[in-house]
Amino acid sequence: MPMATRKKKLIIVESPAKARTVGRFLGSGYKVEASQGHVCDLPKSQIGVDPENDFEPKYITIRGRGDILARIRKEAKNASQVLLATDPDREGEAISWHLAGILGIDKDSPCRIEFHEITKSAVQHAIKTPRSIDMGRVDAQQARRVLDRLVGYKISPLLWAKIKKGLSAGRVQSVAARMVVSREQEIESFIPEEYWDVTAKGCAVAPGKKEAFPLRLISIGNKRAPLADGTTADQAVAQIRQESFRAVEIKRGQKRKMPAPPFTTSSLQQEAGRKLNFSTAKTMQVVQQLYEGVDLESEGTQGLVTYIRTDSVRVSEEALAALRDMIPRRYGPEYLPEEAIQYKGRSNAQDAHEAIRPTSVERTPESIKESLTKEQFNLYRLIYNRFVASQMMPALYETMSAEVQGGDVSLRFSGEHKVFAGFTAVYEEGVDDAEAAPDSRIPNLKEGDEVQVTDVTAEQHFTQPPTRYTEASLVKAMEEKGIGRPSTYAPTITTILTRGYVSKEKKRLYPTELGRMVNSLMEQYFPNIVNTDFTAALETQLDDVEAGSIYWKDIIREFYPPFAHDLEVAEGEIDRIEVKDEESDVPCDKCGAMMVYKMGRFGKFLACPNFPECRNAKPIVTYIDAPCPKCGSRLMVKVSNRVHRKFYGCERYPDCDFVCWERPVDHRCDKCGSYMVLKIGSKGERWYLCANENCRNRIEAPHQEDENE
Repeated sequence: MPMATRKKKLIIVESPAKARTVGRFLGSGYKVEASQGHVCDLPKSQIGVDPENDFEPKYITIRGRGDILARIRKEAKNASQVLLATDPDREGEAISWHLAGILGIDKDSPCRIEFHEITKSAVQHAIKTPRSIDMGRVDAQQARRVLDRLVGYKISPLLWAKIKKGLSAGRVQSVAARMVVSREQEIESFIPEEYWDVTAKGCAVAPGKKEAFPLRLISIGNKRAPLADGTTADQAVAQIRQESFRAVEIKRGQKRKMPAPPFTTSSLQQEAGRKLNFSTAKTMQVVQQLYEGVDLESEGTQGLVTYIRTDSVRVSEEALAALRDMIPRRYGPEYLPEEAIQYKGRSNAQDAHEAIRPTSVERTPESIKESLTKEQFNLYRLIYNRFVASQMMPALYETMSAEVQGGDVSLRFSGEHKVFAGFTAVYEEGVDDAEAAPDSRIPNLKEGDEVQVTDVTAEQHFTQPPTRYTEASLVKAMEEKGIGRPSTYAPTITTILTRGYVSKEKKRLYPTELGRMVNSLMEQYFPNIVNTDFTAALETQLDDVEAGSIYWKDIIREFYPPFAHDLEVAEGEIDRIEVKDEESDVPCDKCGAMMVYKMGRFGKFLACPNFPECRNAKPIVTYIDAPCPKCGSRLMVKVSNRVHRKFYGCERYPDCDFVCWERPVDHRCDKCGSYMVLKIGSKGERWYLCANENCRNRIEAPHQEDENE
C-alpha cells in the first residue's frame, strides 16, 4: 500500500519572478505560488466607499484574478500550512490580509512572514519567525485607498464637465501637477537682472613661481563685486590693468568631504535619473528585477538587492560587518574608518526597512555582468558602488584662499586640490543643475609676494529663474515637502505624464495647457487638495495609523465634511461658469456646419459641432506679426504633439526648419543682429530678449504685443 502523500507548506508571494527565486531556496516540502499583486480592490465601476455607512469600503475580487485564486485555494486546501509572504510594506500587508480572508485564515494567527532581501538565509529565517498580520499597516493602506478613491471619484466628474472627459484628480498627483505649474509660473514671472563679473590671471613675480592662477574681483573702492553694469565693469578692468598687486592675506587649510548614505527609493530615483538618464518608472522597473531575482551563471537565481521601497538609510549589523571586512581587502586599510559611519535619516522617514543595498558585497557588478542586461548592470553597479562608498574614508582636500590687493582693488583666488581620494575612488554623487567644484592647482604663494595680473576681462550675466523640474528633482521636492511616500513617487509622475497634465522635453517637466486648466480649477475649488502642507499632514496621519495611535476612519471622518462642502460649492459654481463652445468662422469641409473651438489635450482645436455624426477636426492655424529669421516667411503658432507645448515655426516647413519655443518679434538685436523674443513679467511688463545665448541683450518692448494667438 503506497504511503500517503506528505502535505507541503504553501508560500504565497506577489510576483512569479519572486516565486521562482524563493522556490529555489526551499526544499521539496514547500510550494510557492504568486498572487500576481492585489487580488481584491474597490470596484472600478463605482466609488466603493459609503459615506452614509461610516465610509465602509466595499472590496471585490479583481476581474481576471479568478483562475489565480482558484489555483491558490486548491493548493491551500492541500497544504499543511499557508504562509503569506507578500512585500514588507503597507500594500503587501493589505494583500496578505485579503488573501487571509479569502482562504479563511485567522489574521491573528502566525501566518505572515516577511523578508527584506530575497536570499536563502533571509527566506529561511522568515519561515522560522512567522507573525500575525499587522493591522496597523493594513489600516494605513485602507485609509490611503479610501482617501484617494473619494478624491478621485468625486472630483473627476467635475473635471469632465468643466474641461473634457477622461481626466482625473488625485490626492497626490494633483499636488505634483501643481508644483510643476507653480514652477513654470515662477519662471514666466521672473525678471532677470544684469550683473558683471571681472576675472583675471595672476602670477607671482618671484623666481620659480611662474604658475598662473585665476583671480576674481571682490571689491573696487566701495563697490562690491559683481558689478551692476557694463560701464562700471569696463572702468574696473581699466583700473586693474594700471595697478600693482601683492598677496596680502593667505589662508590654507583642509576640507573633508563625506560620502553619501546608501540609497533610499527617492535618492535612487534621483541618481538614476542624473547618471543613467532613467525615468522614475524605468528605475523602479529595473530595480524590481534586481530585487526579485536574476539567474546568475554561477549561482542560479538570486535576489541581488534588498527591498526597494524604503525611506531609511539604516543598514543591518551583518551587512555593515561584511562591508567593513571587504573594504581593506579590496581597497587598502587606509580607506576604512576606525568606526562605522552612522547616517541619520529624514525626520519624517518611516524607517521600516533597510536602505537599498546589495545582498552580498562579494557579488561585485563585474563578476555578474554577463548575467545582467545593460540596464540591470548599470543600476546594480550604481547601488553597489554607493553602498561600498558609504562606509569609506572621507575625501581630503587641500584648500587655499589668497587675497591680492593693488590700490583700492581686491582680487581673490579660491581653490581646492584633492590629496586623498577616500570614497571618491569608488563613487561620487551626482548634482542637479550645477557643476562640481573643479580640482585646482594650489599656487606656491606667500604673503607679500608681488603678483602680476594679466588677461583682465569683464563678462556680462543675468540672474536666472529657477530651473524646471526633472523627474529626479520633482521626486526630491516631493520628499522634502512630505508629499507621498517611496512607493508613490514613480506612479504619481507616470500619472501626470500619461494624463497629459505635464510633458517632458530633454528631461525637463513642463505643464501643458490642459495641466494649467485642471490646476486652476483645483486651486479655485479644492485648495486643500492641492495644498502641500495639507497633503503632507495627511501623510503624517497615515504614519500614525500604522503606529496604532489613530483609528483609520477618524482621518476620513475629519477629511470628508469640508471636502463634501467644497464639492457642493464646486458643483453649483461649475453649472454657472460652464463655457459653451465658441463658434468659429471656418465652415466644416465635410458637412458645411460652422466649426467650433474645442479644448483638448494639446490646447484649442476646431471641431465639427455635429459630432459624432461628423468627426471632422483640424488644428487652428495662427500667424504672428514677425518674419521667419531664416527665410522671411510667416511664422505659425503650433503645438508639439510630443511635449504638448506651444512653439513657433516657419510656414514653409520642411523647406525651412526654423522653430522656437519663445515668441519671436519683428526686431533685430542692435548688438549682435540676432532675432529677439518677447518676454512678459509678473506685473505685465514686457521686454525683448536677444535669442543669442552669447549676447542676451535686453530692451524694453516699444508697444504691447498681441498675445491672443
